[in-house]
Amino acid sequence: MRSILSVLVENRAGVLARTAGLFARRGYNIESLAVGETEDATVSRMTIVAQGDERIMEQVEKQLNKQIDVIKVRQLNAENSTRRELALIKVNANTKTRGQITDICAIMKAEVVDLSPTTLTIEIADRPERVKQLLNMVEPYGIVEIVRTGMIAMEKGSAAISLPE
Repeated sequence: MRSILSVLVENRAGVLARTAGLFARRGYNIESLAVGETEDATVSRMTIVAQGDERIMEQVEKQLNKQIDVIKVRQLNAENSTRRELALIKVNANTKTRGQITDICAIMKAEVVDLSPTTLTIEIADRPERVKQLLNMVEPYGIVEIVRTGMIAMEKGSAAISLPE
């Protein structure tokens, strides 16, 4: 089962390494990890995507909560959260295929951000499943290179993971 953890941490050196180390020591793989400052510059939010059953992820959540630099941990439900990923995809393109690829981009709401005589570079910022769909659609043309940010997520509606008052 794929789990999404939103973790508020102190914005200090070494926090990322200790958090990743917690997963490594237990043999859990991190599929995706995105970190950035929050509305408070002293606090960062980590969005961690990992595989594990409910029991394993509950254990990971408890271990994260024990770390000194961790302020708050919440497991997010895919249906009740807004999820996004940014990807740059360099695809083989010649004069015959360029139009087909740009049509795919228009349908997928992706943007061509660079072109050369032999390639197009596409940018997409969307739900992870839409990024995967675009990858599947351009794969027959030949993907040269992919760069992905990893998923970021937050709860929908008025629910928020924020600092304790």
